[in-house]
Amino acid sequence: MDILVTDIAAMEPMFPEEANRDLEDIAFELIAKASSLAGQVNPIVTRSMGDLVRSMNCYYSNLIEGHNTHSRDIDRALRKDLSSQPKKRELQLEAVAHIEVQKAIDLGKDDHSNPLSSRYSMWLHREFCSRLPEPMLWVENPHTHRRVRVEPGVPRDGEVEVGDHLPPSAAALPKFLIRFDEVYDPKHLSKMRQIVAIAAAHHRFLWIHPFYDGNGRVARLMSHAVLTRMGIGSSLWSVARGLARDLAQYKELLRDADQPRRTDLDGRGALS
Repeated sequence: MDILVTDIAAMEPMFPEEANRDLEDIAFELIAKASSLAGQVNPIVTRSMGDLVRSMNCYYSNLIEGHNTHSRDIDRALRKDLSSQPKKRELQLEAVAHIEVQKAIDLGKDDHSNPLSSRYSMWLHREFCSRLPEPMLWVENPHTHRRVRVEPGVPRDGEVEVGDHLPPSAAALPKFLIRFDEVYDPKHLSKMRQIVAIAAAHHRFLWIHPFYDGNGRVARLMSHAVLTRMGIGSSLWSVARGLARDLAQYKELLRDADQPRRTDLDGRGALS
C-alpha cells in the first residue's frame, strides 16, 4: 500500500538554485519578446483583439485537458447558440467559463491577492467551476469507481491519484498550501525570481493537487494572471497556448518532475 505524503519537506526545494544563468537568460528573453509584441500593437487594438484571442487560448487550454472543442462551437457558445447534444453543450459551457474567467483577469476584475497563492487559486476554481454544468462537476476514481462532486473553490477532502503520482493527503493540504504561499510571495522576490517562480509554482501546485479536478486549468490561469500583473503578459498570448504546442513534452516533463530521484544528476524529483 502506498504511503500518503504528509511531510512538507517532500515538496522542497521550492525553487531552482539562485543565480542560475540559463533561467535568468530565459526570463530576460521572455520580458524582451513580450515587450516587443506589445509595442507593435496599439493598446486600443490590443483590447479589441483580446476578445478574439481568448477563444483561441481557451481552445488550447481545453486541448490540454483532452477536451477538443472546435473553435466554431466556442464562438457559437459565446452567442448563446448551444448544441442540442449534451456532451457538446457541456464542452461549450466549459469554454465559456474559461473565457469569462480569463477576461476578468485581463480586465483586472479578478481577486486582488497574489496570483501564486492558495487564496487566488480558490477564487479561480470557484469562478470557473461555478459556471460549469452539473455533469462536469463529478469525477470518478478509476480504481474504486467512487464518484465525488467537485465543490467550486473548495479543496478536496479525500485522496486522489494522478497517474503514477500520489499527491499529499487531504488532511495535510493546509500546511502544504501555507508553505506554497510563503515561498511564492512576490514581496520577497526580485522580478527575475518572480518569473522563475511561475514555472516552479506551476509544478508544485499540480504536485499538491488541492482540488479533485480543475487543477491544471487553475495552474495555467494562475500563470497567466501573474504575468499580466507583472506587465509581461497580455490578452494577445497565453501560457496555455504555448504549452499546448508540445503537449506530449509538457506532460512528460511534469511526470518526470513527480518521480523520486535515483541519482543527484538524473533530472527527476524535487530538483527538476
